[in-house]
Amino acid sequence: MLLRRTLLALAAAVTLAGPALAQDAKPNPRVVITTTEGAITVELAADKAPITTANFLKYVDRKLYDGSTFYRASKPPGQAANDYGSIQGGLRDDVKKKLPPIAHESTLKTGLKHGDGTISMGRYAPGTAQADWVICVGDMSYLDATATDPGFAAFGHVTDGMPIVQQILGMQRDPNAGVGAMKGEILVKPVKIVSIRRAPPADPAPLPAATPATAPASSTPAATPAPH
Repeated sequence: MLLRRTLLALAAAVTLAGPALAQDAKPNPRVVITTTEGAITVELAADKAPITTANFLKYVDRKLYDGSTFYRASKPPGQAANDYGSIQGGLRDDVKKKLPPIAHESTLKTGLKHGDGTISMGRYAPGTAQADWVICVGDMSYLDATATDPGFAAFGHVTDGMPIVQQILGMQRDPNAGVGAMKGEILVKPVKIVSIRRAPPADPAPLPAATPATAPASSTPAATPAPH
């Protein structure tokens, strides 16, 4: 009887602790990028890329991105469809609004990948990232870090608004604007970012219904009270 009661108590404790542990898990922050073409919602991976996420939110909370733009659309040469490439947004040359550079968070460390909808920091050398970022369209795993390449710092993904991202990717580019890798990828009419604001956390997934605990079958009969 004592063993049976102990097992039942442990099972009940695990059942009760499950919802509590789920409630204690802090949801990742979300932001809404409002543009003149529509809104894009992004969930930031604060749990995996805390440095990059915190940096991005500093700009958001100080409203430094208000009035900035998506100014670059990158696609492979000759590609007509808007299902592969990236768009870049941020402060570009507005150095007065830029905060100090941050440490590079390698995808080897964070475990994040550059897939469809991933948001990732733009940079020159690792450790130079400040205020500009890209949103991937399609699988761009070549941006992930390897043993010999530091890659780029992914820090979240789009949860709503990918049609807006693809729309921007397909906008007209100036073949003569830009230098280096950006040559020919600057938008003729950059898309204005009206604002970027924090959004309420996404509704949590419903917890599964608890099932009553059952004691394991015993091969020994239960003890009977001793006679008086």
